[in-house]
Amino acid sequence: MSAGPLRIAVIPGDGIGVEVIAQATRALEAVASAAGREVRLTPFEWGADHYLKTGITLPDGALGMLRDSFDAILLGAMGDPRVPDNRHAADILLGMRFRLDLYVNYRPVRLFHEKLCPLKGVTPKDVDFVVLRENTEGLYVMMGGNFKKDTPDEVATEIDLNTRKGVERIVRHAFEYARAHGRTRVTMADKSNVLIHAHDLWQRVFKKVAGEYAGIEAVHLFGDNLTLQMVREPRQFQVVVTSNMFGDIVTDLAAGLQGGLGMAASGNIHPGSLSLFEPVHGSAPKFAGKNVANPMGAILTAGLMLDHLGWTEEADRIEQAVRWAVDNDQTTSDIGGSLGTREVGEAIARRLAGGQ
Repeated sequence: MSAGPLRIAVIPGDGIGVEVIAQATRALEAVASAAGREVRLTPFEWGADHYLKTGITLPDGALGMLRDSFDAILLGAMGDPRVPDNRHAADILLGMRFRLDLYVNYRPVRLFHEKLCPLKGVTPKDVDFVVLRENTEGLYVMMGGNFKKDTPDEVATEIDLNTRKGVERIVRHAFEYARAHGRTRVTMADKSNVLIHAHDLWQRVFKKVAGEYAGIEAVHLFGDNLTLQMVREPRQFQVVVTSNMFGDIVTDLAAGLQGGLGMAASGNIHPGSLSLFEPVHGSAPKFAGKNVANPMGAILTAGLMLDHLGWTEEADRIEQAVRWAVDNDQTTSDIGGSLGTREVGEAIARRLAGGQ
C-alpha cells in the first residue's frame, strides 16, 4: 500500500453498529493524524432505515463502485426487528461476502488481561490464536427448501456446499498465514465422522496441503472436540481453520475467552482485493442509543483493517491503546468498567493522539 491517503467506505449498519463504528472512525482519524497521514472516510447509509425508506438494500452498481473507489470497507452490525426476515442484512453482508469473493473470515483471538477471561488461571499468553473460517460456501449458500410447508408432513433441507477450490484456498491460506507469522501449528476442524462426503473433502485437502509445509504441524480435531479443547487448554491453538458454520460457532466461543463479543474483531478478506472489516457482535437493538455498547471490538477491527492495508505501525498503536484502556479500566460495564460507548472512544482517541 502506498504512503498516500487511505480511502475507506464506512457502512455504520443498524442498532449499536452506528455507535461503535463512530468510535472506530474516531480512532482511525486520531491515529492517522498523529502519524501525519490521512484516512478519507466516506459514509454510506445502507441499512434498515434506508431499506425501509426506499426498498433498496444495495444500490445497483454499488459493488463496482466500491471496488473502483475504495481500499477497504468498514461495516457495522446489521439487523433490525422492523425487518423481520433481515433481508437487508443478508443482501448487504452476505451479498458482499459472496459477490466480492471474500473467502477468508479472519478472527484473531487475543486476551488483553486475565481479568477478562472467564477461565480460572488463564493469562494473556494462553489465549493468542487466530481462526480462519471459510467464508463463501458451506451452509451459508442457502441452497435448500421446504416441501409441504406448514403441514405435519413438512420436509426442510439445507445443503452444505463445499468445493475443492474453496476448501483448498482457505486451508492453504491458513498454512501461509502460519508461515508468515512464525506459527508452527495449524489445526483443522471438521465433522468428517458424520458428514462423510462434504467433510471428507476437508480431510483429504488438509492432508495434501499440509504435506507442502515442512515445519508446520498439522492437527485435526472434530468440531465438537475443538470447542471442548478451546475451553480446557486454549494455549494449544495457534492457527485454526474450519468451515463456514463451524467457524461461526467456534469464534463466538473464542470471543468468550477474550472478554466477550464486544472485544472481538474480524476481517472478510480476499487477499490482494477489496476486503471488508466488521466487529462480530450483533446490532443489539435493545441497547441502541443508550451509550452502553463496547466499542473496542469495532476499534480493534479498524486496526485489523490498517494492518491489512500496510499501516502496521498505526495498527499496533490502536491495539496498544485498547490494551491501555483495559489495563486502566477505561471500559464499558460488560468488561468491568463504568464508562459509556462515547467515553471509551474518547479515551482511546486521546491516547492515540498522544494525550493521557
